[in-house]
Amino acid sequence: MSAQPPIHAVSEPCLLGESPLWHPDEGLLYWCDIEGRALHRLDPHSGAVRRWELPCEPACCAAIPGGGLLLAMRDGLWQFDPHSGRRRSLAPAPYDARTERFNDGKCDPQGRFWVGTIYEPRDAARAALYCWDGQSLERRVDGITVSNGLAWSPDGATMYCSDTRAHTVWAYDFDAAQGSLSRRRVLREFPRRDPAQPLSAYGGRPDGAAVDVEGCYWVAMYEGQRLLRLAPDGSVLAELPLPVRCPTMPCFGGADLRTLYITTARHGRPAQELAAQPLAGAVLALRVEVPGWPAHLLRP
Repeated sequence: MSAQPPIHAVSEPCLLGESPLWHPDEGLLYWCDIEGRALHRLDPHSGAVRRWELPCEPACCAAIPGGGLLLAMRDGLWQFDPHSGRRRSLAPAPYDARTERFNDGKCDPQGRFWVGTIYEPRDAARAALYCWDGQSLERRVDGITVSNGLAWSPDGATMYCSDTRAHTVWAYDFDAAQGSLSRRRVLREFPRRDPAQPLSAYGGRPDGAAVDVEGCYWVAMYEGQRLLRLAPDGSVLAELPLPVRCPTMPCFGGADLRTLYITTARHGRPAQELAAQPLAGAVLALRVEVPGWPAHLLRP
């Protein structure tokens, strides 16, 4: 697959850019800076960027029909009004916020919000994947350290997710009516980095992801300086090199959903790496041949 080289889409870098969302109603791009405790929005037509400072780390967001966002933050789930900047609590954090926080999250085709957590010591699989149905927040999958990579196949019959720490992407059969998961299997597992292995020889570990209209899974390879396009059977169809070491998540946007936006990170990276990669932390964009699948809206 051919694509033009990535371009710099947003000039102000984030510390830990994450969870880009192309709002299907507004035609605007939202994303979170987790370490910077801020939500950002880009109007691609004017180039204007707006930033909202927040009291704790925002991990991801979802679009609400009629306006507003659902924000998953360290202290719980919130309804957020971009016009006023106000939050309204939906659900408290279901974990000990001293060692855990929300991470990757997205709506399924029926409008339920799925969100995973990260166990910050990263020395045990104590994180989990939760589902918010508008009334309650239910723990669905255990045994995770860094929950990531949520996406659904175009027909809604398969859900994907990953554990970045485990270097593994899984696929589940997804029951749309019940919102239940079954038949977990490995979509793809990636080699772990040997302590003596230089970063330049390391392929990275799976972070955030998105699915295109052909059902292929685009995954950001953190520390691998690349995106991969995986077929539904897990085989690698394309590799897109990037100008930053740590991409975090892609999403499809633009009127034709053929602009791939990619958030990136600079927090905690070596000074020498940042000097060589000035786009670290920026949102990158590139044009692709196959359009993406639009983001699902939160069910009212």
